[in-house]
Amino acid sequence: MTNNPITRPARHTKAIILSAGQGRRLLPLTESTPKCLLPVADKPVLAWQIDALLTVGIEEITIVAGFQVGLIETLLQQRYANHPKIKILFNPFFEVADNLASCWIARGEMTGDFLILNGDTVIEAALIAQVLNSKPAPITLSVDYKNAYDADDMKVQLDTDGWVKQVSKIIPPHQVDAESIGLIYFREQGPERFSQAVESALRHPAELKSWYLSIIDRLAKQHLVNSCSVKGFRWCEIDFIEDLAKAGIIFDENPS
Repeated sequence: MTNNPITRPARHTKAIILSAGQGRRLLPLTESTPKCLLPVADKPVLAWQIDALLTVGIEEITIVAGFQVGLIETLLQQRYANHPKIKILFNPFFEVADNLASCWIARGEMTGDFLILNGDTVIEAALIAQVLNSKPAPITLSVDYKNAYDADDMKVQLDTDGWVKQVSKIIPPHQVDAESIGLIYFREQGPERFSQAVESALRHPAELKSWYLSIIDRLAKQHLVNSCSVKGFRWCEIDFIEDLAKAGIIFDENPS
C-alpha cells in the first residue's frame, strides 16, 4: 500500500469510464452482471473507480455503459445520489463493437482535461494522483513494469526520454519496455487530437472492432504520447476469474 499524500489536480479534470462490455471471459459470473459490477473486496469494480476519482477531486464522471445498463444505473442511485455530475452514456453497439465505439459515444465529453479509464481496472486514488501530477504532455499513458509480459498484456515501447513509440498487444518481446494499465490523461491539444482521430477512424466500418488504444498508437507516432510510471501503486486489471481473487488481496482494506 502506498503512503504518498494525495494531491488534487490544479486544473479542472473530468473522467470517462469505459464500461459497456459484458466481460465474456468471466462467464458464468457475468451471465447477468456486467464486469464492472463484479465485487472486489466486497465493493464493485466501478465503485472502486468512482471512489478513487472522487478522492482526488474529480467529480465530473461519465460512464459509458451497455450490457445490463440498468444495474449500473441502480448502483449510481444507491451510492452516488449526492453526486449529480456522475452520469451514464448508453452505448447501443456494445454487442457488435469494441471500446473505440464507446469513445465515439463519449466524444462530446472530450473537452478540456480528462482521463479515460478502462472499466475493468481497479485502481487506488494515489495512483490517479500520480498521473494527474505528471509532467505536461498532450497525452499521458500510465504504465507499469514487470520482468515478463504475456500475450494479453497491452505492451508499450518507449524511447529513451519516456515518450511512447508504440502500444499494442503484438509488440515483439525484445521491444517491450512496459505495459499500459488502462488509464490515460489528455491535456493541451490531446483532447482535440484524440476526439478527431476517433471520429475519423469510425468512418471506416472495420474500425468498429478496434480498441481505442489503436488511436493512441497512431498518435504516439506523432510524438504526442508521454508515459507516467505507476510502479509501486495498487492496480489490477480484471480479465479472468483468477484476477478477482488477486484484486481482492491487493485491495483488501481489512487484511487479517
